[in-house]
Amino acid sequence: MDMQKSLRIVADRDIPYLKGVLEPYADMRYLKGSDIVREDVHDAQVIITRTRTRCDRELLEGSSVRMIATATIGHDHIDLDYCARQGIEVATAAGCNARAVLQYVMGALAALADQDGWKPADKTLGVVGVGNVGSLIYRYGQHFGFRVLGCDPPKKRQDPSLPYLPLEEMLPQCDIVTLHTPLIETGEDRTRGLASATFFARLKPGAIFLNSSRGAVLDDQALLQAIRQGIVTRSVIDTWNHEPDINRELLKAVTFATPHIAGYSRQGKAAGTADVVEAISRHFSLPLKAWYPSEVDPGKPDETLNWEAMGEAMPAYFDIAAHSDFLKTHPGAFEEWRNHYDYRTEFF
Repeated sequence: MDMQKSLRIVADRDIPYLKGVLEPYADMRYLKGSDIVREDVHDAQVIITRTRTRCDRELLEGSSVRMIATATIGHDHIDLDYCARQGIEVATAAGCNARAVLQYVMGALAALADQDGWKPADKTLGVVGVGNVGSLIYRYGQHFGFRVLGCDPPKKRQDPSLPYLPLEEMLPQCDIVTLHTPLIETGEDRTRGLASATFFARLKPGAIFLNSSRGAVLDDQALLQAIRQGIVTRSVIDTWNHEPDINRELLKAVTFATPHIAGYSRQGKAAGTADVVEAISRHFSLPLKAWYPSEVDPGKPDETLNWEAMGEAMPAYFDIAAHSDFLKTHPGAFEEWRNHYDYRTEFF
């Protein structure tokens, strides 16, 4: 069998480090993610995607697709129920950019602390969603000196001994709250619109609010009202409703705004692409299961870094104020900037 002709893959052209890797084994076609349509994937066995390709019945019906591999931790752009019914395997890169988001959140907090003159020992940090990302925020928050509280109802049900609190108990205690939940549309763990008017009414007045999880977990108008009322005095938003056509009023109102790049480190992107290649290699028995881009140093986390040293080092790796100033003055550049972002380097 001529594998070069028999395996056809359609890939988002903006996935880094991918070009040239699978070409010896597959017929590769690279397209802009948001422009991929049914005709493009009709005779493909695999789609390699980011968040900008909606993989559902409209795209997939009648196609030869047997696998969707997304180089992202989330999968709300993929209709999992439809894929399950059609026997289409879905592979994600869960956890690939956890340290990148950790660095983003701590960089944002360090910038706010520097502006407003506080230290971690002065603040209670609430983490909503204690998964791959949230668990790192929780652990490093404690390491840096915050009092840390967590909220994760599914994990608490699985293990009642975990010290996590219900949201209504946690929020009134929080000087800072940061969201790290998946987007869940229905059921008792629904997160769509989680940060609602009720959410902000429970929050300790004068709080700092961050969202780097999913745009749709936030009610834009509820946050705007909370800012106007002084319930939220500082806010950091990386993930937005209706990207890239984001709420311009909210963009102006928040303290720091970035174009969905919290997870955009060199190491995070390399790990995401490696996860995709590994999943495809496993599915199709290709000899690439241990592949990792040679141009990226995997890095070694520094577990000894203290708050002061982290804050001093951060601007050389990630200047969130400069990022925010650019987006606020060039909101139309959201998608172009995101697609051609100069990936940060992880240093802890």
